[in-house]
Amino acid sequence: MQQLDQLRNNIQTCFLGNRQAIDKVIICLLARGHVLIEDVPGVGKTTLAVSLAKSLDCSLARIQLTPDMLPSDVLGVTVWDQQQGEFNFKPGPIFNNIVLADEVNRTTPRTQSALLEAMNEAQVSIDGVTRKLKEPFIVIATQNPFEFEGTYFLPESQLDRFLMRLQLGYPSPEDEARILTLDPSRNALQHLSPVLTATELVELQRLVEGVQIDPALNEYIVAIAAATRTNDQLQIGVSPRGTLALVRAARATAMLHDRDYVVPDDIISNVIPVFAHRVLSRTYMHDADGVAAHRIMQQILETVPSPV
Repeated sequence: MQQLDQLRNNIQTCFLGNRQAIDKVIICLLARGHVLIEDVPGVGKTTLAVSLAKSLDCSLARIQLTPDMLPSDVLGVTVWDQQQGEFNFKPGPIFNNIVLADEVNRTTPRTQSALLEAMNEAQVSIDGVTRKLKEPFIVIATQNPFEFEGTYFLPESQLDRFLMRLQLGYPSPEDEARILTLDPSRNALQHLSPVLTATELVELQRLVEGVQIDPALNEYIVAIAAATRTNDQLQIGVSPRGTLALVRAARATAMLHDRDYVVPDDIISNVIPVFAHRVLSRTYMHDADGVAAHRIMQQILETVPSPV
């Protein structure tokens, strides 16, 4: 699809690393899902997030999360207007189409939990009033590995709200040489123009919902989820919310490859980024970098037969 090719190419002018990661964040965008990008500092987490946001003609807010940040700093606050004699609501940065939450695991659990309703329901409740968020709405969060000083564990309920959890890795020597030459975060990123409007994005998201998935593929997804619930190495398996997320990701992947139907590879390629952060290993209660979960999910993929 030409629009998605333009979006991918636009992002690639700034983010010169993992091409697969670019496709994954676009899949999250099409599937109306939020994405958590995790890796060591300096590998381009924020560059990828900002280049995606700037490629869309949508309202954008960037939140640098810190230990002293309060929930009201994210959601907004009601203040008294002496001139009008009434309370007025001043919306926080969450009331934007694209919300970049930098270093989400550096803020306190109280502020992290403030994002829960917004990410799951596309609405927030403040002072007893429920307020709808804009459409489209996506949270792109970045975080450093947990062994870094000053980080907090994201609770399982928070992780479950992210459609995918991605690791970028280090760029290849060729890409790193291009980064040194072009310095895209200082040059190309400053002049990046949008290639997709909010209206066009919403229409693409609606088209994704119409992508066909064969009943046999639904059964395959259920079989993978069931295998996580009975696996001896896992204490907690994938919930029905996780299986729904995998269906959405598979449909979005099909559209990204210009198809109106899902094939097994659309599912297989998304199982680890969609499922691995939703399971809990018995051996590693805090599997910070997800290594154990990735290994177990790969084993499950190899044992559950995929339909032809």
